Amino acid sequence: MKIAFLSTFYPFRGGIAQFNANLYEELAKDHQVKAFTFSRQYPSLLFPGKTQYVTEQDDAKVIESKAVLDSINPFSYFSTANKIAGLEPDLVIMRYWISFLAPALGTVARLLRKKGIKVITITDNIIPHERKFFDKPFAKWFLKPINGCIAMSSSVLEDMLNLTPDKPYILKPHPPYDHFGAKIERNEACEKLGIKPDKKNLLFFGLIRDYKGLDLLIEAMGYLDDSYRLIIAGESYGSFDKYQEQIASLVAKNPSLAERIVIFNRYIDDYEVPAFFSASDLCVLPYKSATQSGITAVSLHFELPVVVTRTGRLEETVVEPGIGILADETSAKGIVRAIESYFGHPDNSIFVENIRKVKESTSWTSFAKALVDFYKTL
Repeated sequence: MKIAFLSTFYPFRGGIAQFNANLYEELAKDHQVKAFTFSRQYPSLLFPGKTQYVTEQDDAKVIESKAVLDSINPFSYFSTANKIAGLEPDLVIMRYWISFLAPALGTVARLLRKKGIKVITITDNIIPHERKFFDKPFAKWFLKPINGCIAMSSSVLEDMLNLTPDKPYILKPHPPYDHFGAKIERNEACEKLGIKPDKKNLLFFGLIRDYKGLDLLIEAMGYLDDSYRLIIAGESYGSFDKYQEQIASLVAKNPSLAERIVIFNRYIDDYEVPAFFSASDLCVLPYKSATQSGITAVSLHFELPVVVTRTGRLEETVVEPGIGILADETSAKGIVRAIESYFGHPDNSIFVENIRKVKESTSWTSFAKALVDFYKTL
């Protein structure tokens, strides 16, 4: 089968590009796959991070792709569709995660469908976490020409069905990321991070945005005893000042927190990721809103249990398979209770055993097969 995959690929960085590279490699084992990516994904003025692109420090998978789609140049929408159609693919795969890209991707999807080419979208979000008034109409417009939708969480699926109730779909969880390499010994990992291996290390990892609830986790540190350390690792989309001020306020009340909150406020390069997850005892996702999270997929790879809040169905990936603890409320004290519950569990090894079972059932092979089988039903 011929497959065209239109989304973000190398040299773009980030979790979506990593996901696409893994899925591309899996599909390419049995099919002819061609990757197409953006010539411009986001205008620089609209991108809040340091860079959209892979750096020399990143250990990114290099997928050969054609840079064809300019998100803000309508002429490229037509040329992109023509170049993809020229391959005469049986299937085109698109990723959808932000309404900003709806005009570009939706136009290409319409043009391809007119040529009789089937289009499937893998949806990270239908309605973004930080909502705008145009999110729903843009998402609905994008989804209309799509032949089928793969949702990676039931909350995303619900959003999709609310907009297009008759759209064919499947629900398939996010596979674990496995391209970061092996877990390393805990003491060695702590040494790499410049910390002592003498605390229960809590990890907050990934891009820092308001909806991810870092302020709740920082507040939670004020209630936890001196045996806990918080490691904050990720680039802040927006000012980090409010978090720094919050930490300073807590340190004024409890000076020991100055050494027990360790901050790496920057993009974490791929080669550094094993040290953060190997040094940690628990990954905490204190999200105020969410659909699914790529951070959970990284935690699965490193067999690191998680704490999540009851939002956006994150609990689906944690409670039923037993890979971590669900906070009883989305608050600092709720997060504290979940953390203490984990460390007070009579047999923490059960979480790792469950993680290993989940890894077997949510592999990239399984995801690729589900996608192909879904295509055959359309």
